[in-house]
Amino acid sequence: MRPPPIITTELFAGSAALRVEDAFRLIYAEVFAEPPYHETDDDVRAAFRRFRSQAARRNAFLAALARTEDGEPVGMAYGFPLEPETRWWDGVAGPVPEAMRREDGRRTFGLLELAVRAPWRRRGVARRLHESLIDVVTAERVLLNVHPASSAASAAYQSWGYRKVGEARPWEGADLHDVMLLELPR
Repeated sequence: MRPPPIITTELFAGSAALRVEDAFRLIYAEVFAEPPYHETDDDVRAAFRRFRSQAARRNAFLAALARTEDGEPVGMAYGFPLEPETRWWDGVAGPVPEAMRREDGRRTFGLLELAVRAPWRRRGVARRLHESLIDVVTAERVLLNVHPASSAASAAYQSWGYRKVGEARPWEGADLHDVMLLELPR
């Protein structure tokens, strides 16, 4: 029996993530084509127009990439601190207390994506990607949206300490997603 492959994670800040955009795109396209997402090639193109823009113009953009020892991309995570004028909270159904929605560019890290390709799931890759970002984030908390039909992702986030604080449609036409928040011990 062969030993499991060694998985490494690498962090990228700001525009450095653009050097490995193809790896992020491969993972994103494969994972988010699956149910419950069913993203199309057009969706992937749109997501990576945003990725390029976010990585290029946000110095605090952080990305983590997991690969096998042979360099094969297996998982990714990325996000950035929410700016004072963020619209993230605007899509939350129902009122959001002002104390929760207050952003200053440092308080909250928005985790935009966390994904692991199917052959490497249930091996701790997602947790390692998450931890590699959280270890360098200086924010008080992390905010994310998760599709409620993605039960494995929801369960992982809950086991890592996230709590549901609402529901939102993150973009026009999107399914309702759970909004989850993790308070970081600082």
